[in-house]
Amino acid sequence: MESVRFACQSGCTKCCDVQGYVYLSEDDLRRAARHLRLTAAEFERRFVYRTRHLLRLRKPKAKQCHFLLENGCSIHPAKPTQCRLFPFWPELLESAVAWVSTAQRCPGIGVGPLIQIGTAHETASEMKRAYPSMYED
Repeated sequence: MESVRFACQSGCTKCCDVQGYVYLSEDDLRRAARHLRLTAAEFERRFVYRTRHLLRLRKPKAKQCHFLLENGCSIHPAKPTQCRLFPFWPELLESAVAWVSTAQRCPGIGVGPLIQIGTAHETASEMKRAYPSMYED
């Protein structure tokens, strides 16, 4: 791929309603807690599952995310890096097959401004910095 097109579509939450987990960096945790006017410890106690190497949002029953509402993300200004950067994730940009597959459920892929692949990879590198244990070589 030399370039991609992407523009988030108003009212769309399809990227949020897929199987998997929302991972957090320590900065993500603090930012979301501040947004909700909670301490980091309280936010973590209520919403986060911590393993030795990763943090992820707990999944509520019958939903993918506590913060996903019908009209979008209730913590949009403070949403996790993983959510904010979608679809510019290393694993999607490094595979044309993965990009095309993701486009089947994301109406924003293939529309909007042309984005040079180098620029998209620069954006994706933030994922590697935010979640280094997920992208170790």
